[in-house]
Amino acid sequence: MLILAADTSGRQGSVALAHGLNNSNCDVIEVVSLDGGTFSAQLVPQVATLLSKHGFKKQNIDAFAIASGPGSFTGLRVGLAAIKGLAEILRKPIATVSMLEVVAVAAGSQGRVLAILDAGRGEVYAGHYEVSVDGVTMIEERLIKLDALPSDGDLTLATSDKNIAQLLAAKGLPIVEVAVQQSDAIARQGWKKILAGQTVLPEDLEPNYIRRTDAEIFSSSRS
Repeated sequence: MLILAADTSGRQGSVALAHGLNNSNCDVIEVVSLDGGTFSAQLVPQVATLLSKHGFKKQNIDAFAIASGPGSFTGLRVGLAAIKGLAEILRKPIATVSMLEVVAVAAGSQGRVLAILDAGRGEVYAGHYEVSVDGVTMIEERLIKLDALPSDGDLTLATSDKNIAQLLAAKGLPIVEVAVQQSDAIARQGWKKILAGQTVLPEDLEPNYIRRTDAEIFSSSRS
């Protein structure tokens, strides 16, 4: 199966093409970077260019994988809207993948893993996962203060953020620093979800912000 994967959750984004194989492996064809701040102008043209470069048309896409969050509100909306539009036209399944999940997997540890990403305002997105050879199970994802991170000895802490890694290491907490994850990681996790039937319809595709938008916060404070 030909998979188109996209990530517009962070300052920089990317799109990728990959072949999902019968043995559950995913062979990434190419990853193309997207400059932050211009996702809306770049995403669809870059997808078209990537398909054409490798001799494909959009009709050849069999499934989609998309980073559903957490991250930039605007970036996520742009990426999900583009994938939703393509999936509606082509009537193909969509696998949603949390960026916290790919960080947890990238840590390379089995057992309980707490994936951590910067959320600004002195807070972090924290995803608690159980990782095994059979797959990844989400226990909880939430927004917490950096100072409130648990220090359970049986819990592996993992992040792709250098600043967070340095801060936690300075506090004496063991931290696994992984590379910044791109859409190739989204494709690989997405393919596993597709094989497991864990897909959504275009009309059910929603961002996983974790943090409420300022509009929601202000609205609830007035009520």
